Amino acid sequence: MNIRESVIVALRNAADPFRAPQQQAYMKSDMPFLGVGVPQCRRIAGAVFARRPLPDADAWEAAVLDLWRRAAHHEERYAAVELLLFRRHSRWLGPARLPMIEEMVVTGAWWDYVDAIAGRGVGAMLAADPRPVRTILREWATDGNIWKRRTAILAQLRAKHGTDTKLLTEAIRPSIGHPEFFLRKGIGWALREHSGTDPGWVTTFVDAHPEPSAPSRREALKHLERQRQRKQVRGRARGPKPPATRSTPAAHRRR
Repeated sequence: MNIRESVIVALRNAADPFRAPQQQAYMKSDMPFLGVGVPQCRRIAGAVFARRPLPDADAWEAAVLDLWRRAAHHEERYAAVELLLFRRHSRWLGPARLPMIEEMVVTGAWWDYVDAIAGRGVGAMLAADPRPVRTILREWATDGNIWKRRTAILAQLRAKHGTDTKLLTEAIRPSIGHPEFFLRKGIGWALREHSGTDPGWVTTFVDAHPEPSAPSRREALKHLERQRQRKQVRGRARGPKPPATRSTPAAHRRR
């Protein structure tokens, strides 16, 4: 059996027919589910990939796209994403694979696929080889496809102190005020994540851009607002200091 066949067998052995329709309804997916949760799917796929090493980048890309394009169930595409991101093959995840990434983002067209690809895959590519990836993300930030835009916005979710704030700004600005929920939410999420590293930059950005929707602003400032509220609570718990009192001499205390 090839990798795709091995994954399908392993996933079907773990299938839960009672859970499957609930997953499909929750994800609003046209593609049926097998009823395998995401963490379990990752473990199952990872075990298959560990047993079946691939000889080179071309074989890896072919296996990813075989799983992706021929998927009959949602979890098979989860497995394709996991193969894309599998640690053993990370050296092959470079700018030359951007056409494969683009295909998966555009044809996947849903947040569960796109967010993993953006945050874990494109983000790693950007960190390893920033110049060509940065160029592509600038193009995607203005693309008519909302999932390419969301990928550009979320690509630096894990970057922390390595965040290119100029690129983040260029990724967000074209979608500020866009009516699409997944873009509004993505903007808020990207800013919220960066607020943990550079709260001053995020506050300044939000103040300088009044255009974002209320959900974007609320999400962007969520961590900072919680921190402010915790400080207020701690301040109230301490209360005002009691006034200082002069000690009474021992002779007076005895009277």
